[in-house]
This record gives sequence, C-alpha cells and structure tokens, in this order.
Amino acid sequence: MKVSDCSVLIIDDVTSVREYLRQTLMLLGISHVSEASDGSHGISSYSKMKQDVVFLDIELPDCDGKTLLKQLKEINPDANVVIMTAHSTVENVQQSILAGACGFIAKPFSAKKIESVLAKCNRLQTERC
Repeated sequence: MKVSDCSVLIIDDVTSVREYLRQTLMLLGISHVSEASDGSHGISSYSKMKQDVVFLDIELPDCDGKTLLKQLKEINPDANVVIMTAHSTVENVQQSILAGACGFIAKPFSAKKIESVLAKCNRLQTERC
C-alpha cells in the first residue's frame, strides 16, 4: 500500500495538534484524514471506517489512550496505532508497544517523525499481507 492511499484517523483533544497533523499528512500526500476530539468519537469513527493508521493521544478527556488502544485492537487486531503524548516516559513507550501500538511519538513532533512512523506502519502492513 502506498502511503498516499492511506486513510488516517487522528484522535486528540487539542485542535492545534489535530490541525498540524492533518496539514503534515496532506503534505505527505494523504488526503483521507478523519478527526475525533475524544475517545468515544474516535472509537465510533474507527468502528465505521477502519482507517489504515490511527494517531492516538494517550491522554483524552473521556478515556485513557491505553484503554482506547486495546479497544481499537479488539475491533481490528492488525490496527496500526501510533501513540502520541507530551509525556514520553520509558514506561509509556513500553506499555504502548506491548499493547500493540506500531509507533510512539512525543509531542511536539516534526513532519519528518510523522513520515518515519508512517513508513514503519506501512512496512508492518506489508509484512502481514
């Protein structure tokens, strides 16, 4: 799958983070981007559309991102979920990867980091096929 063919879901309660990520994805050629400002809207969107990649904030107003990660993986065990957080502790990284996240990025993040994590998700997707 080409990166430009990906569909992406951004689940983050901060509007500026969602907007920056959307603009970065558009610059990378990804035009199928959905957004959710909380976990309940995010899980609803994913249940309907099963986007190729989910960028998930670890701290949401209505739920814990780690719990939401488990729910996403229950819907689709092959879900490509990238955890985003301003608190990049070793424990957060380890727990996220053990729970099935395909990537972890610390805020603030660069366009280059987004491109890198998308490439990793794409490689994992290709290996599963």
